[in-house]
Formats: sequence, structure tokens, C-alpha cells
Amino acid sequence: MKRILSIDGGGIRGIIPGLLMVHLEDKLKAGTNDPNVHISDFFDFFAGTSTGGILTALILCPSEENPNKPRFSTREALNIYLDHGPEIFSTTRWRRFLSQFGLLSELYDETTFEKVLMDYFGDIKLSQLIKPCIITAYNIELRKNHFFRQQKAISHGESRDFFVRDVCRATAAAPTYFSVAEIFSLANIRYPLVDGGVFAQNPSISALLEVLKTFNTFKITDISILSLGTGAARNAYNYEDFKKKWAISIGPALVDIMTSSSSESIDYFLRQLFKSVHHLENYTRIEPNNLLSVESSLDAATKSNIQKLESLADRMISENEDIIDKLVVELIEDRNSRNRKSNWNFLKKRD
Repeated sequence: MKRILSIDGGGIRGIIPGLLMVHLEDKLKAGTNDPNVHISDFFDFFAGTSTGGILTALILCPSEENPNKPRFSTREALNIYLDHGPEIFSTTRWRRFLSQFGLLSELYDETTFEKVLMDYFGDIKLSQLIKPCIITAYNIELRKNHFFRQQKAISHGESRDFFVRDVCRATAAAPTYFSVAEIFSLANIRYPLVDGGVFAQNPSISALLEVLKTFNTFKITDISILSLGTGAARNAYNYEDFKKKWAISIGPALVDIMTSSSSESIDYFLRQLFKSVHHLENYTRIEPNNLLSVESSLDAATKSNIQKLESLADRMISENEDIIDKLVVELIEDRNSRNRKSNWNFLKKRD
């Protein structure tokens, strides 16, 4: 069985899957009686979009002492939101006022965001992440999906390798919130990219295809996916309001509609796909049932709303405790039954 951990986009709502991963890692430590185990020890492949891409990069970031071990626990990964969320999503009243009239192309200055990413990742490269992964973005000039592939970075060298801080900046460049990320590979190839949520808010299906393509002797029934969502915002938008506003001023609403519908569609496709091969149990999706108790916009990073997001995540975990407990047992049994270290080594020699 090849196990995938996939994490949705959602801005500050990354707190929700972040807290679930903390809970899952704590249970894995208790279940193995090993305080040093890490969530990355139990999955073969990882996928993330936007805030999920940042979480993926954090839990796979290598330790300075041992490049095969993770630098951050899931709790330390979560802290990027709790400690820095308010400052990343901070803007002046004047800037917010101007954006309402379409006089600014994005609401937030990316300088603070980029500094936080530099502090966490420094010069760590995509190829150095401790497990195979894909992180999504979208190339606005080529008009095509862009996947940051850890194994491509290993096998193809500098032309496909990037600084992780740039990968995170690109995958989270949500239109109207942050400017387009103009980044460069280590071979100095330019990429103008925006948030991967424009096509894969839920990157689970992208991860599934990547694993099937790589392990071409395996079938979908050999793959298990844990997909962590940030909750689908179901805000109703008034037709007359849309008609009266400047196009740029309704950008955040359009981003919300686009990303929510993308996530829901992919979830539906995957359920039908696994159901068709009689292995629906191989796909586990955990996310809040609704977001009515919180401010759902991806930039709602006030102290009060962060506390509400933590409470929502806690309730979600409680409601899914049986599923999580069952998953913990399966993950531990699976890990004990085989050596996962050799699963992807052959890819280092692939073109």
C-alpha cells in the first residue's frame, strides 16, 4: 500500500489541517511508544496547495543535523500560522480602502510573507525535502499547471530545482491577495506563478496520478489517500452587488467561489473513483462540516478568528475521533510491516 497525505489550500484556515496533524502525530507517538516519530514516517507521498503546500514543505523540511530527519514537528509547522498569520495578513486601512475601488491589484504587501518564509527555510532546496511530494502552482504566461516535484528536482538537477521559500511563495500567491510570484529555478529559469488553488485547491487527485504514473505496476487499489481540507466556504453572493462593483473589487469573492468549487469537485471525483473499484475505504477526507462559526476568508487572521479556527478544528477532530483512531492503527501496522525507505530510491536515477 502506498500512502498519500494531501493538504488543501485555504489561507489562514491552514490552522485546521495543521491542528489535525498535530493530533495525529501525538497519537502516533503514543501508539508506537516513541516520542521521536514524525508524521512523515507514515506516508510515502505528500501533496499540498497554497497553505497546504506550506505545511507540506514544513513537515518535510530537513534537519540541519540530519538531512534525513524533519526539522519541524507538526506543532512547530502549525506555529507559522499562530505566530505569523496576523502579520502576514496585515495591511493599512488606506491600502484596504483603495483595493475596494480597484486601485490596487493586490491587498497585501508580500514583503512580510517572504521574510517569514526566509526565516523558516533559508536556502533549503526542493530536492532536499525528506520525502517525495508535489506542490501546486499555475503559470500565468504559459497558461498551464505547474507542479513542483521533489523527485524531478533530484533527477533533473538545477533546471527543476528551486529554493523551498520560492515554492511556498508561488503556491500561496492567491490572486487579489498577493502579487504574482516571479521566481527562478536554480538554473535561473523564470516562472511567473500564482496560487495552485486556481486549479487544484484539493491536490489529492494530482497526487494520485503522480503515484500511479511513478509506480506503473500498481493499481489504484494499492493506494490510500488521507485528504485534509480547510472547510468549504459557502458564502452566498448577491447578484445585484456583483453587478454594481468594480471587477477587481469582487476578486476575493471569485477566488472563494473558484477554490471551493474546485475542492468539492475533486472530492466528488475521488469518491466516485474509489467507489467504482470497490475500495472507497482507501480514500479518507477530513474537513469541517461548515464554517459558520468562523470568518471563512483566507486572510481572516485576527486573534479572535484564529481562536475560533482552533475551536472549530478541535470540534472536527472530536467528530472524527473514531476515523482517526482507526487510521492510527493502520498506519502503525503498515509501518511495522515493511521498510518504506527504499520505495522511491529508484527515482533518483530516472530521467
